[in-house]
Amino acid sequence: MSVDFEAFQTMMVHATAQRVRAIAPVVTPSAAFGYSDAQEAEAIFSGEAQLPLYARVGNPTNAKLESALATMEGGLGAIATASGMGALAMVLTALLETGDEVLCIGGFFGGTFTLVKETFARFGIKSSFCETEDFDTIESKLQAGIKLVLLESVGNPSLTLPDLPRIFALCRRYKTLSLIDNTATPILLRPLELGADFVMYSTTKNIAGFAGPLGGAVIFRAVNEADDTLLDAKYAALHKFVKKAGKKAFMPILKKRALRDMGMTASALSSYITLLGLETLPLRVARVNQTVEKVVAILSERLPQDIRVNHPSLPTDAQHARYKAQFSQGCGPIFTLECGSKARAFALLDRLKLAIITANIGDNRTLALHMASTIYRDFGESDRRYLGVSEGLVRVSVGLESAEAIAEDFLQAANGL
Repeated sequence: MSVDFEAFQTMMVHATAQRVRAIAPVVTPSAAFGYSDAQEAEAIFSGEAQLPLYARVGNPTNAKLESALATMEGGLGAIATASGMGALAMVLTALLETGDEVLCIGGFFGGTFTLVKETFARFGIKSSFCETEDFDTIESKLQAGIKLVLLESVGNPSLTLPDLPRIFALCRRYKTLSLIDNTATPILLRPLELGADFVMYSTTKNIAGFAGPLGGAVIFRAVNEADDTLLDAKYAALHKFVKKAGKKAFMPILKKRALRDMGMTASALSSYITLLGLETLPLRVARVNQTVEKVVAILSERLPQDIRVNHPSLPTDAQHARYKAQFSQGCGPIFTLECGSKARAFALLDRLKLAIITANIGDNRTLALHMASTIYRDFGESDRRYLGVSEGLVRVSVGLESAEAIAEDFLQAANGL
C-alpha cells in the first residue's frame, strides 16, 4: 500500500490540537469529576451524557489522545491504556471467557506470548500458535469456532510478515473477531481498512517516539447493527451491548468488561506527553523507514561474512515479495543481526558507540539488544525457535540518526570482533 505521509502530517498536527483557546493539549490530572446535579450524575453513568465519570474509565486528556488515534486509524473510537500490555489484556479480558480459545498467528513480542500462553491459561483461556503461512491450521481453527485471532503486523523480533488481507478475509468468512498489534507500523498500515476489528499499540514506541511516556491504546471499528461478526452466536454474551450502544458497542464492551474493573487506564500526564510525540509521527515514520532500508543495504554488503543482517527489504529475503507488495514504504524500525553465538553478540553490543543497549523499539535514537539473554531468557528452546530467537540474535531499532552514521557504528563494532 502507498502511504501519503504529507496527508497524515497535516491530519495529525490538527488532530492533537484545538483551534480555540488553549491550542496545545491540556492536562487534566484529576481522578474525580464533579457532577452538576443528581440528574447529570445519572446521565453520565448511563452513558447518555458524554462527560467525565471517573479517571479510571477515562479523562479529558485521555479522550484527546483517543480521538487523535481514532482519526489516524480511521476507527470509530479508541481507549488509551497504561501500557501496550494493558491494551492487549483489556481486549482479551473483555472478549474471552473460560473455555474460549485465541489463535495466535506468526511471531510475537515476548510479553504478548507469555500473557496469552501462561497468564490467561491460568484462567482457563486456551491458546494455539501457528506460522503465518499455515493456512490449513488457520482455517481449521476458525471453522472450529475460536473467539479471537491475534497477530502482529510485523513479527517482533522475527520480522515475519503475515498476509493480512487473506487472514482478515478468513476471519470475516468464519465470523471471528481479530486483533492486530500495529506497534511497529503506525501510518504504514491502517489495519481497520484491511479488515481488522481491533488495532492495538504500545504508544511508548513509535507513537511517542522518545522513550518517555509508558502507554498503550486500542482502536476499534464501528459495529454493523444488522450484520456483524459480533452478532454471531458465539458472542451471545456481548449482544446486549449491541442492543444498547449500536455501532458504538465495542466501547462499552471494552470499558465495562475490562477497563472499569481491571483499571489498566492511562494517566493524563502520559497521554499528554504521547500527544506531543504523535504530532510528528508521520515525519519520523517516513524518515526511519527510509533509513532502515539504507542501513540494511550497507550492512548486507560490508558486514563480515559470519554476521548476517536480516530484513525483508533485502532481495535475498524469503519475504521480499510480500514486503514489496504490502509494505512498500517500510515495515517499521526493526532489523536483526545474526551473530552466531551469545559471546559474539555481546562483543558486538559492547563495541557500539552510537546505538543504545535497551529493551525498547521505535525510539528517536537507534537501539540494540541481545534477545535470548533478556526478554526471552525464561523461554524454552522450542518457544524461542518458534518466535525466531536464536542465541546470537541482536535486534536493532533504527532511530533518526543518519543512515551512514548508524551503519558505520555497526560496521566498526563488527569488524573489531
